[in-house]
Amino acid sequence: MALSRWDPFRDLVALQERINRLFEESLTSSRHVEEGFAVSRWTPMVDVYETEDSIVLRAELAGMKQSDIQVDVRDNTLILRGERKPLAGVSEESYHRLERPCGPFQRAFALPCNVYQDRIQASYKDGVLEVVLPKVKISKLKQVVMDIR
Repeated sequence: MALSRWDPFRDLVALQERINRLFEESLTSSRHVEEGFAVSRWTPMVDVYETEDSIVLRAELAGMKQSDIQVDVRDNTLILRGERKPLAGVSEESYHRLERPCGPFQRAFALPCNVYQDRIQASYKDGVLEVVLPKVKISKLKQVVMDIR
């Protein structure tokens, strides 16, 4: 049996993300009608992980066009927004089951460190958006020698 070291901050970050998601969902739970479809705000599934050099976000956005997705970084916060549109030419009454939500979404993620905003790269392939945010390197602490006179 392998032992793993407990990191209390990891649990706090997970709890903060859950609370943020609940708060976000409670504010965006209103439904409205657009183009004859009942459209609700939705939240795409997202994985965020850190490597030695960068922070990587991967979001499931199946069925969306790249032009319908927007990624911004402002004040050390990554903002992901977009809109999944309903299928053109298919009426609401034609569906037997409709489980993939349509409509606008927005998510914001506080970045755990500073990133080079001019070096961010994003790609969209097979319905998955991947955003790579290179981390700013923190220089090593250098001790200053003082002259005592």
